[in-house]
Amino acid sequence: MNSEAPLLPDWLTHRAAVLPRHPAIVAGGEIVTYRELHGRALRLAGALAEMGAGPGRLVGLLAPNSLAFAETVHAAMQLGAILLPLNLRLTAEELAYQLRDAGAEVLLCTTETADAAAAAATRAGVREPVVLPVEGGAAIAPRETHAPDDVHSIIYTSGTTGSPKGAALTYGNYWASAAGSAFNIGVSPGDRWLACMPLFHVGGLSILLRSVIYGTTAVIHERFEEAAVNRALREDGVSLLSVVPTMLERMLVADDRPFPPSVRCVLVGGGPVSEELLRRAMERGLPVVQTYGLTEAASQVATLAPGDALAHLGSAGKPLVTTEMRVDSPPGEPGEILVRGATVSPGYWRDGRVEPQGGDGWLHTGDIGRLDGEGFLFVLDRRDDLIVSGGENVYPAEVEAALAGHPAVRAAAVVGIPDQRWGQVVAAAVVVEPGFDPGVLDGWLEVRLAPFKRPRRFVAVEELPMTANGKVQRRFVRELFPNG
Repeated sequence: MNSEAPLLPDWLTHRAAVLPRHPAIVAGGEIVTYRELHGRALRLAGALAEMGAGPGRLVGLLAPNSLAFAETVHAAMQLGAILLPLNLRLTAEELAYQLRDAGAEVLLCTTETADAAAAAATRAGVREPVVLPVEGGAAIAPRETHAPDDVHSIIYTSGTTGSPKGAALTYGNYWASAAGSAFNIGVSPGDRWLACMPLFHVGGLSILLRSVIYGTTAVIHERFEEAAVNRALREDGVSLLSVVPTMLERMLVADDRPFPPSVRCVLVGGGPVSEELLRRAMERGLPVVQTYGLTEAASQVATLAPGDALAHLGSAGKPLVTTEMRVDSPPGEPGEILVRGATVSPGYWRDGRVEPQGGDGWLHTGDIGRLDGEGFLFVLDRRDDLIVSGGENVYPAEVEAALAGHPAVRAAAVVGIPDQRWGQVVAAAVVVEPGFDPGVLDGWLEVRLAPFKRPRRFVAVEELPMTANGKVQRRFVRELFPNG
């Protein structure tokens, strides 16, 4: 820890003191003020301490979007523990891998996730999970400050080698990200930011944290439902919204009514956004801006300022003031997007500590983009081989590794193919033993991969298209699925 870095205030403790009656969370029909949220977090922190959680120790959380999720986030912060949010869509084995790899000592869940949590805990050798809500905890003393480089959370992101890695995100990372976003789209005291994306992803979690930093209100929906989101924008005072392109498309198809001017900004990330979709949204009164970000940079890296949205349709804008960005190519040509600055993770979590990122000081995202003559970023692809299905990232290497584990599979190549509902779905070309039916592989993968990672289509081939140096030529694999 850098002892010379100034301490950050505990955001919830501060807001409970200066805005005690302001709504902090709206979820499931309940409105919770900052004072009430603070009290709940302190009591849950006391219960966590009785379970053995403490400063620097990991608390796993397997829960849907809910007030309980938000309370746990803040309870971990009050205790100085490190949050490990877990993806609800993973299998028990995938969850167990993350629990083991991170070294979680406590696992919390809800009634809905209790069975999955118990199965994962058994596989990981972690003690039996505790079901929220937890009653009877004695409130701890309020937390006043945090060091900027203290780790706030570990969020797993699929690795290009097929092994998920836990990105360590610090209090300083989230603080810089919130500041950068505020300087870009502004903050109004009456803002209500709707969290309908999963809170276990950095895009959802950052909404909770930015809201408490700003002293505004986070509105939590358990899941994305287009009719409910449209209603919240029109009737519930929601002024800010974060979605991925497929969500925006579903919102526009759900009805043909205009949206009110109280909607200040709709941030759309998770993949390139077509100009046609942006124009349709703006015609309906949605002030859409494209944004580009990634887990290792605490969500946003670049965002189009609202005033530039019409003049630079299709662009993800310029980097936030707290972030540096460049494209590793001559001006105007496609290249890898590189990022550095206060929002960037110090490294990945390994063996109970942060393993610093080496190299030249820049985070090499693997994403491809170009900068126009005015410095606006256009994202061309989400990493060379990345598949984005319904906003979820799928790395072909992880799926290929699972396929290769089947004794009848000699080789496999996985690609994303276009899909009207999900943006992309996973498809696999496989080289198999003679007479083997590739359709059997879905059952093989069912207990090994989350549903969104499993191929929707299979094709058996005699050999995979390869380069001279033995790399799969994925563009030719995609041609095996001509109808998408």
